[in-house]
Amino acid sequence: MSVSAVAPRRKRLSEGLTVTQKVFVRSRNGGATKIVREHYLRSDIPCLSRSCTKCQDIVVPDAQNNLPKFVLSESPQVLPKPIGKHYVVLDTNIVLQAIDLLENPDCFFDVIVPQIVLDEVRNRSYPVYTRLRTLCRDSDDKKRFVVFHNEFSENTFVERKKDETINDRNDRAIRKTCKWYANHLKEYGISVILVTNDRLNRNAATSDDDIITKSLFQYVDLLPNSNEIKDLIPNLEAANEANTKEEDKEDISEFNFSEYYPTARIMGGLKNGVLYQGNIQISEYNFLEGSVSIPGFSKPVLIVGEKNLNRAFNGDQVVIELLPQTEWKAPSTIALDSEHFNVNDNPDAQDEDEPSNATSIISDTQRRLLAKDAIQAQKAKKVQPTARVVAIPRRSWRQYVGQIAPNSVDLQTGGTQNVFVILMDKCLPKIRIRTRRAKELLDKRIVISVDSWPTTHKYPLGHFVRDLGGIETAQAETEALLLEHDVEYRPFSKKVLECLPAEGHEWKAPEVLTDPVEIAKDPLLVRRKDLRDKLICSIDPPGCVDIDDALHAKRLPNGNWEVGVHIADVTHFVKPGTALDAEGASRGTSVYLVDKRIDMLPMLLGTDLCSLKPYVDRFAFSVLWELDENADIVNVDFTKSVIKSREAFSYEQAQLRIDDASQTDDLTQGMRALLQLSIKLKQKRLDAGALNLASPEVKVHMDSETSDPGEVEIKKLLATNSLVEEFMLLANISVARKIYDAFPQTAMLRRHAAPPSTNFELLNEMLHQRKNMSISLESSKALADSLDRCEDPKDPYFNTLVRIMSTRCMMAAQYFYSGAYSYPDFKHYGLAVDIYTHFTSPIRRFCDVVAHRQLAGAIGYEPLDLSHRDKNKMDMICRNINRKHRNAQFAGRASIEYYVGQVMRNNESTETGYVIKVFNNGIVVLVPKFGVEGLIRLENLTNDSNGAHFDEVEFKLTFTQKDSGKERVIYVFDKVEVQVKSVLDPVTSKRKAELLLK
Repeated sequence: MSVSAVAPRRKRLSEGLTVTQKVFVRSRNGGATKIVREHYLRSDIPCLSRSCTKCQDIVVPDAQNNLPKFVLSESPQVLPKPIGKHYVVLDTNIVLQAIDLLENPDCFFDVIVPQIVLDEVRNRSYPVYTRLRTLCRDSDDKKRFVVFHNEFSENTFVERKKDETINDRNDRAIRKTCKWYANHLKEYGISVILVTNDRLNRNAATSDDDIITKSLFQYVDLLPNSNEIKDLIPNLEAANEANTKEEDKEDISEFNFSEYYPTARIMGGLKNGVLYQGNIQISEYNFLEGSVSIPGFSKPVLIVGEKNLNRAFNGDQVVIELLPQTEWKAPSTIALDSEHFNVNDNPDAQDEDEPSNATSIISDTQRRLLAKDAIQAQKAKKVQPTARVVAIPRRSWRQYVGQIAPNSVDLQTGGTQNVFVILMDKCLPKIRIRTRRAKELLDKRIVISVDSWPTTHKYPLGHFVRDLGGIETAQAETEALLLEHDVEYRPFSKKVLECLPAEGHEWKAPEVLTDPVEIAKDPLLVRRKDLRDKLICSIDPPGCVDIDDALHAKRLPNGNWEVGVHIADVTHFVKPGTALDAEGASRGTSVYLVDKRIDMLPMLLGTDLCSLKPYVDRFAFSVLWELDENADIVNVDFTKSVIKSREAFSYEQAQLRIDDASQTDDLTQGMRALLQLSIKLKQKRLDAGALNLASPEVKVHMDSETSDPGEVEIKKLLATNSLVEEFMLLANISVARKIYDAFPQTAMLRRHAAPPSTNFELLNEMLHQRKNMSISLESSKALADSLDRCEDPKDPYFNTLVRIMSTRCMMAAQYFYSGAYSYPDFKHYGLAVDIYTHFTSPIRRFCDVVAHRQLAGAIGYEPLDLSHRDKNKMDMICRNINRKHRNAQFAGRASIEYYVGQVMRNNESTETGYVIKVFNNGIVVLVPKFGVEGLIRLENLTNDSNGAHFDEVEFKLTFTQKDSGKERVIYVFDKVEVQVKSVLDPVTSKRKAELLLK
């Protein structure tokens, strides 16, 4: 197929210009098709400056009859002559590279974003595009960003020249926009500066168009507060060209990573099957080892060593090339973390003693360990294919939290210096930043962004964004973990809060559902059922204020039971297409930390109007079953309702009420019936193969007055925990079937895939070698039965330990829309059900909000919004809530880990631990009491590291004990006594549990 174009021509219409372009497309059979493209131009697109009097007369209202808002200041910032008052026009790369600087409240006050720049940013980085749109949307008296639609303006549209590249045409369009603005605003005494790091674009602007143009560094240097904000300039060679010092040029050392393959080679290699693409996961125990799961391979492909990782970050989408079979090896048996690796590297030097053709990966000490590792791999039969990274199509870079490495700071230097930042994520390398505030930022948690990782630099380059506060202050540590896990914690915007009921906390459910006045306000009221006569109660953790669910049970005349699960009717308040809906969809889930809760929805809804508090009328979405004595479903009904909860119990209070024989009222009898039915429901699930897994969960008690952490205890589960869980599961399954029947292509569901047998290989080898046991994987029932058999009569905790380790071998459950998979793949392996969703927690999960809307559509309560009938939009929702759900879990665990460390600060103790992993250079021990695990390094076990022997087959480490001088053998699964204390790592400034073998 070939394409030829006829030069475009312009034609004036009554309401503007149209650019017409004819394109002839030649098909394979020799025919030609003429395609005519028309691009309409307008003469009424305003400059949006408050100074301008001309544009005020030409503007026309939009489709909603709103006039555009003029936001650019009539008194913008003044720079030294000849510039004076000025506006800034940005190019695409400045936005992509310096979005942190653009968001800074102390610079870039009046900014024009050409439409062509906005479009390019959207195509290249959607997260940056979202941040730029937010800047434009939330313009205020301090920062004013506008989008100028240069592509539709008669004055600024440019046609692409023959043989001109798209990039060159777009640069020319930006220059024309600058020139038009400069001429347009000249009479008002306002200059326009084009900020670009593209030297050719700057030269063209200066020579051809006589436009004021500056690089990012040059522009910042003109600002009165330049010294305060220079640290935020991206650490790029192009950005720093104006201030490159001679000593910094020595940075370009002999250290070299391989260049990435060109696009053509990548596309051809992927198509021919010689290259593979996937997301890289860096090992939590060895930051120089990654793995990429590839379809068709039974095991992940290993990426081992600095050079083979080739500048990949954890989570990057990478293209890999397999290495020769002679270089395939087993997974590493060495524990390495980035925090304590090459601690004394100089941030001003690039490892000059390592030549570019070096085969070494790391320092001599680690090289010897890796050599031993390679020998072990040759003896073992667990060899996996290895590969190297040859391209990174999509980076996972975001803002990171860390702290400056003290030994990288020159305390005698007062000016700008290069320093290393050690990130909180131990899977990531150190970042080199350039800052004037190195001494001031020591002992602070800081936020940085990564800018680039040139082939000639051993470490990536980044820049400082802001400081969060002192290390170990509760506020700084909490904000750090929220940022690190991408949790949105800023207050809800004014637009979101405007969506809430005007009555606020005074809102009440109607007393009479047939009241004509109330029906006039809410026509759907007549479709609600009045269930306020039911004896309903809620059972939740102590102190719960966002009560999503409540239950009731009542004996029917035929001897069966009427059981109801009543869920907060969030969708009555959160309507599709509103700012409140968009915010909830973006946040995806509430996040629960030890000391606070980050809500998905504003507190007015979450803790009041939607919360099923006792003694008040509340709207609900109810699932009503008729169950027989065996807990089999006879009938199920779904309805929007009004309820009145009689009581809000904690799990412990409910258990005491049920167990108290003197309580014989109808509410208590209903709770006892619910408990008996839940036991039968659970047994049915277990008989079907549902898994009973475990995690080392602990609870941190906080002092109610000081908010200081008090003590740590292992979470206890009561029968009432199971009662609630079983009926929530039953509701979720019933709703899943209903919405799938109604919307077979877009139903919001949740699946849990069966784990590949390779996930359990290592655990099964350990069990077989040490305990002569194994875990069966033929089905979930076989796995559940084999877990039950993993008992050690001498140690009751051993079964829990195996369940914890098995949980880590499982696949992660995920949200999906029903059109994405065939029905057999809907299965939830852990619950042993064929279809499942989340419906019971809409206050804190957006998936449940979507399920509520779909259920309302399925029962004919109200039509389903088109966004939940569209596969593409449902796919975007599912991707986001999967990511947010995972991040929320990690943030919650990190919060517990931090506060456990605080509890242990003054409480050094000896505890029971279990060895869960054995390495060449240490052991990993889990301490159930605190829910923490830690690596005990070989140097802390023995004075003779060279005399230690690691047996990979038997999972044992033999060494001469430090204190006694006796030989000691440690096996995996061993029960050991460890000294536990909380220490502040001098290198990373992180508090963690330090374990020492007794």
